[in-house]
Amino acid sequence: MLLDAFWSEVLGTGVLLLLGIAVNANITLPRTKGHGNDWLLTSLGWGLAVFTAVFVAFRSGAHLNPAVTLGMLVVGDPFVTTDAGTIAPSVAAAGVYVAGQLVGAFAGAVLAWVAFKKHFDLGAEPGAMLGIFATGPAVRSYPWNLVTEAIGTFVLVTWVLLQDQTPAEIGPLAVALVVVAIGAGLGGPTGYAINPARDLGPRIAHAVLPLPGKRGSDWRYAWVPVVGPCTGAVLAGLLVLAWR
Repeated sequence: MLLDAFWSEVLGTGVLLLLGIAVNANITLPRTKGHGNDWLLTSLGWGLAVFTAVFVAFRSGAHLNPAVTLGMLVVGDPFVTTDAGTIAPSVAAAGVYVAGQLVGAFAGAVLAWVAFKKHFDLGAEPGAMLGIFATGPAVRSYPWNLVTEAIGTFVLVTWVLLQDQTPAEIGPLAVALVVVAIGAGLGGPTGYAINPARDLGPRIAHAVLPLPGKRGSDWRYAWVPVVGPCTGAVLAGLLVLAWR
């Protein structure tokens, strides 16, 4: 069952990053039909990417995010329960989920590059090119950037952990709207990774793909969208434990 969960997370996270990176590319790259900066479109596009990916990854419970997996591990919730059985929370199972998420995130970013290959070939400012794949701060201050990522992820993971205790039954649409809300508001300072795989997988893709005019992949910042979301996830898990 864990093998099925691994491939489910690969597929779901791959779709998430394919659609999300494509939104960024469509807005940023020259001569696309969607060229032009539009933050609301970015937030909405990533939210709908989550909506789609949740359906795709239903077999694994659609974590799609190491922070979500970590939050569920902290509270001790089953990772998924289906007719085929239950995946109990454990460090080993979490490792399988995270591995699937990272593989899927990298693959989705590469597929987005393939879809926009001719537009990537036209080139873009190196910072904008990196911004298609990875997040970065509007004002670089590592401690405060970390706090921003932790807060955004705290909101997301708290909602995920508590959603089954509410009477609303709108499923994946609800988490999509939460992601849109986080992006439209809290996304401004750092680009709202709120998901270590979402940032790390595409950042690796940026590092290895043959992008014209590419410079560094800003590895000095790369730890922030990993540590920040993990911190927010642990805090969310502890809050939910206390609440229960």
